[in-house]
Amino acid sequence: MDLDPTESLRIGERLNQLLLEASQPTLPRELAAQFGTYCTLLLRWNARTNLTAIRDEDGILRRHFVESIACARALPAGITTLLDFGSGAGFPGLPIALCRPEFAVTLAESQNKKAAFLREVTRCLEVRARVHAGRAEMLGQTFDCVILRAVDRMSAAVRSAAELLGTSGRLAILTTTAASEELRSAAGPNIAWSVPISLSPGTDRILLLGVKGLLGAKEDGSVLR
Repeated sequence: MDLDPTESLRIGERLNQLLLEASQPTLPRELAAQFGTYCTLLLRWNARTNLTAIRDEDGILRRHFVESIACARALPAGITTLLDFGSGAGFPGLPIALCRPEFAVTLAESQNKKAAFLREVTRCLEVRARVHAGRAEMLGQTFDCVILRAVDRMSAAVRSAAELLGTSGRLAILTTTAASEELRSAAGPNIAWSVPISLSPGTDRILLLGVKGLLGAKEDGSVLR
């Protein structure tokens, strides 16, 4: 598939404008261009395969890229392995792999067409991410961090994701303030939650971060109320 580097740069520049509007630091030029290539591939594939309901360039950049980049930056240090549970078109796992190359990222996606898209993007971007074309529960391993965003049957998915955490593993959920209590409850009693992180100023989009096995304590060491 022919890709225009000039177009990738243009989209990357637009992404940096939107990051500034969201009070986020801009990306280096080369990294922004990689996101531009990602966006181009997503738009092309989305024209014939339903990867995401958001089908315009600016909508993809605002809703998917800016939020996923903010999430990548909010994840704490010390994570070695990360699972994107139900990756879909790669959000937030692929932006995390681009922004945090120290993470070994696995993108689990059970729909074959979406998994094929993920393989194409990782190949074109030469990004450090493994694509698992199947259910995350079948991986047979645990992870330092499991992250979810807009997965079908979200509460059930959160319960399954929590079971894939290693010792002191981190559960990360991109959601809304309104849904946060239900999802925290679905994760079970063995997850201690820190204060939600806003992902987009002026919206209710948040990142929930929890740690397995720290009953009664937040990540900063204070007691949960």
